[in-house]
Order: sequence, then C-alpha cells, then structure tokens
Amino acid sequence: MIEILNPTLLARARTTGAVVGDILQTLKSRSTVGTNLLDIDRWAEEMIVAAGASSCYVDYAPSFGRGPFGHYICTAVNDAVLHGLPHDYTLADGDLLTLDLAVSRGGVAADAAISFIVGSTKTPQSVALISATERALAAGIAAAGPGARVGDISHAIGTVLGAAGYPVNTEFGGHGIGSTMHQDPHVANTGRPGRGYKLRPGLLLALEPWVMADTAQLVTDADGWTLRSATGCRTAHSEHTIAITDDGAEILTLPQ
Repeated sequence: MIEILNPTLLARARTTGAVVGDILQTLKSRSTVGTNLLDIDRWAEEMIVAAGASSCYVDYAPSFGRGPFGHYICTAVNDAVLHGLPHDYTLADGDLLTLDLAVSRGGVAADAAISFIVGSTKTPQSVALISATERALAAGIAAAGPGARVGDISHAIGTVLGAAGYPVNTEFGGHGIGSTMHQDPHVANTGRPGRGYKLRPGLLLALEPWVMADTAQLVTDADGWTLRSATGCRTAHSEHTIAITDDGAEILTLPQ
C-alpha cells in the first residue's frame, strides 16, 4: 500500500516527526558510559507516553523477527546494525550505538535513527562509518522531490556509500510510511536512477542508509531480532522520515 497524505494528515506527521526527533536527541544525551540498554528502553517508553504517542515496535511481529518485539526502541551496539533488541548491556567508552525509534501519534507514524559514539574514545573507523551514513542520507533527501523516482534516491544513497568503500546490503532499506510504520515503496540503499515509483507530494518516506565496515552479509542474533555483521565488524545507521512536497523533501524527524 502507498499512501498520499492530505494537508491535515501531513500536519499531524510533522508533529509525530518532531516527537521522534526530540526523543532521540534526549536519549543520545543520556546514553553515556555506564548506561544500560534497558534504561534507554524505559526512558523511551516514558517519553512516548508523555508525548501522547504510541510505540510502533512493542507489539510489532513481522515475518523476519521472533515477535512481538516487546520493547520501545531498537538499541544496536557495535556489530549490531538493525532491529537491536534492548537487553542487559552496559555501555562502555568507545561503543558505537544506534538508536532507532518509530512512534505513531494522531494516526500518523514517523521513524528515525541516529548512530553515535559513547564516551570520548572515537576511532577513525567508527567516525567514518557514521559520517558515510549521514552523508548518504543527505544525498538521498536531496534526490527526493516531486517527479523524481525511488531509484533516484537509491542511486544517490548508494553512490555515497560505494564511494566510501562500503559494501551495500539490499535486504533492508527505506520504506513508505504513513498510517502504519512499514509501507510501499521499498527504498533500497543502492539502485538505478530513473526507475521505480514516481514521487508525489504527500508521500512520506523513511530513508535509512546503513553500512557494515567490511561485509554486506547479516546474521541474526540468538534473540531472534538483532541483525549483526557476519564478520563482527562495526556498523552504523542513519534515518529520517521525509515528506515529498511541491518544493522538494521536508525532513520531519529533526529535533525541535
């Protein structure tokens, strides 16, 4: 299903996006050396409830996970990159942490992710991984506008990731979003320009470039959810929900 939002729903999407952006930034500031992942999950739940929103994750049970997910945020550390199930782990100096959050408010969902380094030890590899996903996300957003096609976004993202020297996995990528978290169209992190669905004003997309340092192969953790790099290398993931407008792409999940 592909949804095109009317002005009323688009206004609600802006509110939902701001909730996601603000929660992620607050959680980033609280995620310091010694923080437990389960505390981050608890804080996320408290802030979602306080914002009058609901979690898109806690009851989520797709075919690729051992559902329901049962938590309010995805917390992926180091070699974990996607669907990180919060567990009893205490963050250490130099850990590369990804927080991925999706909530619904007013009948519209928004989804975003940030990767950052905990503490003061910032290895060049970790900094480069995060930078590549952020630059790829910016390129994908710049390629999105009315009349462009999904392949234009995918090509822009993949060009940046490939130039940085990272293999690109196409099993998981960006997606449409609206009244539900995951919708068509799928937005792969590499592709051919001029191909795929033609973008229209009112369409919401969650763009999410993610990379693993030296492999494109994923393995599923014993928890049935967390996806890790097959080689144990470090990973990073950046995501925004955007709205296609008459003037281009509007980022909805920036913190306010």
